[in-house]
Amino acid sequence: MVEGGISKADKTEFTECWSAVWRTPYIMKLALSAGIGGFLFGYDTGVISGALLYIREDFKDVDEKTWLQETIVSMAVAGAIFGAATGGWLNDKFGRKFSILIADALFFAGAIVMAIAPAPWVIILGRIFVGLGVGMASMTAPLYISEASPHKIRGALVSTNGFLITGGQFLSYIINLAFTDVKGTWRWMLGIAGLPAVIQFLLMLTLPESPRWLYRKGKVDESRDILAKIYPAEEVEDEMLAMKNSIKEEKEIEGAIGSSTFTQIKKAFGNTACRRALYAGICVQVAQQFVGINTVMYYSPTIIQFAGIASNKTAVALSLITSGLNAIGSIVSVAFVDKYGRRRLMIISMVGIISCLILLSVVFFQASAHAPAISHDESAHFGNNTCTAYANAPNPSSWNCMKCLAKEADCGFCSNTNLYAPGACIAKTDALAGACKAEKRVWYTKGCPSKFGFLAVIFLGLYIIVYSPGMGTIPWVINSEIYPLRFRGVGGGIAAVSNWTSNLIVSLTFLTLTEHLGSSGTFLLFAGFSVLGLIAIFFLVPETKGLQFEEVEKVLQRGYSPFRKNTTAKETSDYTK
Repeated sequence: MVEGGISKADKTEFTECWSAVWRTPYIMKLALSAGIGGFLFGYDTGVISGALLYIREDFKDVDEKTWLQETIVSMAVAGAIFGAATGGWLNDKFGRKFSILIADALFFAGAIVMAIAPAPWVIILGRIFVGLGVGMASMTAPLYISEASPHKIRGALVSTNGFLITGGQFLSYIINLAFTDVKGTWRWMLGIAGLPAVIQFLLMLTLPESPRWLYRKGKVDESRDILAKIYPAEEVEDEMLAMKNSIKEEKEIEGAIGSSTFTQIKKAFGNTACRRALYAGICVQVAQQFVGINTVMYYSPTIIQFAGIASNKTAVALSLITSGLNAIGSIVSVAFVDKYGRRRLMIISMVGIISCLILLSVVFFQASAHAPAISHDESAHFGNNTCTAYANAPNPSSWNCMKCLAKEADCGFCSNTNLYAPGACIAKTDALAGACKAEKRVWYTKGCPSKFGFLAVIFLGLYIIVYSPGMGTIPWVINSEIYPLRFRGVGGGIAAVSNWTSNLIVSLTFLTLTEHLGSSGTFLLFAGFSVLGLIAIFFLVPETKGLQFEEVEKVLQRGYSPFRKNTTAKETSDYTK
């Protein structure tokens, strides 16, 4: 997933996890119950991609106004920014369990509001509710799982939350496909998210609060009782002692850097090592979004229609490829991140992303250049319904399908019975769309018939393959390792906000960019952003593989350079002697 995080977990940890779950099923109940928040996170960010196609059909304003489509998609991201910010405060004030219950209530409310929405603004309201839940879930679910899990298998259990995020995205595409022929289509797609929210709410009522939060609030006996359900009896007191020391250290850190957010941010940027860590952490988070990943996750069926696949159902079905590859890639990342290193995987991933974006740009350029011409006779075949802009054009013989579908023309293209032969440019109405389809022709409003369309699907798939194991997960790993201990909370928070904000900018502008630059120009623009991201990663981000937190801090204190060997544990140790 693009906005979450998958903590490191090696094969040994997964083996121990499997063994521990068999011995103590309560552990997996706890992790999966909290992990449903991750599933909802993935589902609600993925489902809109297919639902949007059918929302456009039901509401003409949405179909005609690009900004309205972008708002429906991106308001969940805007809500998530606020939800993540308030989620941190709720976690500390009222506990992890309470925060998850609040997130479930928001998920459920948002799902119901969207399902019964009588107008686009009501859908937007529901998306804001869902976004608030997504933001809280992204902050709280991994935290709850990590604090209520045995330390030896913590990484593996937190990783299940990451798998559930990408799994939720994948299932959202399957649900979209399942409801394409059902009356109410998008209402079912968006409304069904209320069911897992109710399930998680009921499960969480049966689970305890985080033992760490309870201990911090002085409820020591309650904390011990919960640890007794998780650890063997002989390990409980050792864990209590470790938790006591850890919380004491946390409070000392809070005393050193202050409790107000502004003070913490000021001190973080005032510390040399932390400031350089923030440059690296923010760099990878912003790069993760500006390679355009969420244009693919939020708009993939629309992009496939741009490539010449007119059918909503076919576009949604083909989008399953991208979502499935994203889920697989998140698993692959866990296997390779500790073997090949974070920096190397990101650089390889960025090179692959740039290549795929350039190829996609070429494919869409060729599709546009070879779009079918407009035939006067074919257009006249539909009576006095010829596109007004085409009929009044000074040189209509130069028109092709792309010009017919341009925003300034605002017409529809009815293909020839020979799909790639010159077709008709006619007024965009439901009646004419029906007349076109009645003659066994294909009706286009978003893209044109193209022999290059299948290449767009292939390169979108390749894009996900190179993105997911590298830039999809590594930025979150980097941000979990790179900050000095006393600034870890505020550093991670700043980086997460930069990620969500970049996500919002990209999702809020993608369709507008395609209108003004075309699909080819938009993907080329993202390729340019990716080149800048690659350069920034190369110069700013050190390798953290195999380094202890203190060693990473010393590398940053010295100043990282890609041309100086200073990122191995031994060399760092030598430097500090």
